[in-house]
This record gives sequence, structure tokens and C-alpha cells, in this order.
Amino acid sequence: MSGTPGGPGDGGLPPLSRSVIDRAGHRRRDPEWLADAWERALVLVIGSDNKAVVRHGDLVLLPSEKAPDGDRLFLGVLGEQPYFAVVAAEKLPGDTVHLWQVGELLSDVEAGLFTAAVALAQWHRDHLYSPRTGGKTRIGDGGWVRRDPDGEQHFPRTDVAMIVLVHDGVPGPAGRALLGSNVTWKNAARPRYSTLAGFVEPGESAEAAVHREVREEVGVELADVTYICSQPWPFPRSLMLGFLATADPGAPVVTDPDEIVHARWFTRTEIAAAIDDPASAEFTLPMGAAISLFLMRRWLALG
Repeated sequence: MSGTPGGPGDGGLPPLSRSVIDRAGHRRRDPEWLADAWERALVLVIGSDNKAVVRHGDLVLLPSEKAPDGDRLFLGVLGEQPYFAVVAAEKLPGDTVHLWQVGELLSDVEAGLFTAAVALAQWHRDHLYSPRTGGKTRIGDGGWVRRDPDGEQHFPRTDVAMIVLVHDGVPGPAGRALLGSNVTWKNAARPRYSTLAGFVEPGESAEAAVHREVREEVGVELADVTYICSQPWPFPRSLMLGFLATADPGAPVVTDPDEIVHARWFTRTEIAAAIDDPASAEFTLPMGAAISLFLMRRWLALG
């Protein structure tokens, strides 16, 4: 049940937003506490490809004495149990998987740990050198800071993006949603469709980005725009802000060929069938860990 340590979420939150770990930020600058916590920690090992080991459906966590060498990234605590991640220099052997492959299947604890670990690991790989001086940085504060030689601090960054399910506001099975097929999917065996998304630009509100991106990608003007929820998407460092919005299905759809191969309106019946029986559908939808599928389920429930 969502919000509990025991199992996968029940749909109340997007799959990667279900963390129940206390990040215990006040402990990050306490080296003595961190050293003691490491001795009794459970450790998630992340490979150089951002994969981790999953065995029998569970994320494998090691006692600290069995963890490989590497920077120790403090992820937080649950009760008295500390959790860390270590990033291995190589790919891990065994049954390794990406977060996006299993995120919706993991427990709330495991989903939160895996998401935070991948986000931190990626940030550290990309910030070995200072953007200010070009000098090599060093890790600090339990993995939540990198410092220049002169002490200047650099903190993990998140790129804000919006993602929106555009629908016609019509209740019932005949209600429709506008989905697009990205150019990166043009060679897929079956057409793949998803909600529309894009990055929030500097000096722009999330709501303004929703209007702009939909206009740019499919040429449609929106009416009501409603914020629903957010989900981290650490590939490499996004935070997805999820919206529902209404539009006129009679308006012409004009796609941006650099981004969208094709876009069209789908009925609730069509989308529900593709979710319930993906193998038989004429088109595919996003992976289960994606907030896009969560927004589709939310819209279906409104009908």
C-alpha cells in the first residue's frame, strides 16, 4: 500500500514519488554520525550504467562490510536503519535492471532509495569539475555537496519539466485525450504514444510552459490547465510536473516534425484497452514507472 514500507504503491502517487525515507539532512555535516551510521547501514550499489541488482523482485541491499569501495552517498534513515549508496566503477554482474524498468514494482522504501541513488550518482559523474573554475571538485556532506579547492560549494541540480495530458473534458468512454508519438520512437515495431512534455525555460512558469509546449508540439491552444502532482525522473536529472488540460478536439493538430511524428485523439476506451492488454493493442503506451501513464490512469478514473 502506498505510504507504507511493505509493497508497491496503490496508485495514489506516481511510482517514483513514493519514498518514505527520512533524508535526515541535518546528519549530512556530522562526519562522526555518518561514520557510525555506515557501520550499521544497508547499502545500495549502483553500477556505472546506473543499474542495480534485483533478486526475486526485491532490490538487493548489502551490509556495509560487503559493499565495494567508492564514495558513500547517504540516502537517509527509516527508523534507526541508515541507508547509503555506493557507485561502482564498473557495470555490476548478475540480474541488474534500470530504475525505469522496475520502479512501479518496488516497495515504497526501495523505489525511494533507487530513485535518490540514481539521481545522486548521475550528478556526481557530471560534476567532477567546477563549472566556475574548471578545477577538480571533491565530495562532501554525505554526498550532497561537491566543493572546489577554494571551498566553493556545488549542490545537486534538478531540471524542471512539465508533462500534460490534454483531453476534451467529455466524461465517459467517448471522452478523448490527445497523445503524440515522439520522433525517437519512429522505428518502433508498433506506434508508441504518450502525453506531451518539455522543459520549463528560464524565467517561465510551469503553467506557461504547458501552454507553450503544447502549442509548439501539436499546434493546439489549451483552456483549463490543472496541476496534478510531480515525480522525479533522474534520467539524468528531471523533476516532472504533471498537469491535466482541456482543449477543443475540433481544432487542427499541426505537429512539429522535429519532435512529434504523429499526434491524434484517443478515446478512453482505446487508452484503457491499451493499458489493460498491451500485447493486443495496435499502439503502445509509456512504461509503468512513467508519470505519463499515471496521468492517463488519473484521467481514466475521472470518467
